[in-house]
Amino acid sequence: MDLGLKDKVYVVTGGTRGLGYAVARELVADGARVVVTGRDGKRAAEAAAELGPHAAGVAVDNADPRAPHQLIATARELYGGFDGILVSVGGPPAGDVAATTDAQWAAAFESVFLGAVRLARAAAAELTAGGVIGLVLSGTVHEPAPGMALSNGLRPGLAGFAKSLADELGPRGIRVVGVLPGRIATDRMRDLDGLAPDPDARRTANEAAIPLRRYGTPEEFGRAGAFLLSPAASYVSGVMVSVDGGGRRGF
Repeated sequence: MDLGLKDKVYVVTGGTRGLGYAVARELVADGARVVVTGRDGKRAAEAAAELGPHAAGVAVDNADPRAPHQLIATARELYGGFDGILVSVGGPPAGDVAATTDAQWAAAFESVFLGAVRLARAAAAELTAGGVIGLVLSGTVHEPAPGMALSNGLRPGLAGFAKSLADELGPRGIRVVGVLPGRIATDRMRDLDGLAPDPDARRTANEAAIPLRRYGTPEEFGRAGAFLLSPAASYVSGVMVSVDGGGRRGF
């Protein structure tokens, strides 16, 4: 199936590693032009080089109010257009409610929540019919995860924001989608498993609770994300799509 990605132009925040990078790789492989971002300038340049001549790396912090307009302007300057954005934000630190400080809540709100809102609003102002805004959230949108108070508090709010934005932008022909990773074998998941006294036992137990009995690969998540951003998914909007091997128990 042709996803219709040839010469489309996307911004992928958090696209220098992990899940954002996985989606960017699939977009480029199908012919899109991509601007990937991260806070580390060296890694941003390396990621763009790995992705090939149709990718550019920009060092920005999602919490910076100037970032949205800078990134969209860069996409237009380099590739002559702007067709969509994937807002992928690194997961906030793990921790229980009682152990999470006001400062940690404020920092996570700025980067995870408000940064994503700013990026989506800026994209909405620039996109035309056929454009798309995607947000990488997590399964905590539907079910809280133990020891993940920050994610449990912020991700559901972003899902509600995405649904509201989809309602508002639908009449203009612009789509909004959420992509919810379950347990995907990234560095972040290894770090979270590593918090357990026995990381291998933690992973084995987690895999036993997934119907497919394994963690997903970044490539599997990347393909799902690229499809949802592509013109091939032109009638998919206002939904949260789980990529979790069947881990979510609700409908």
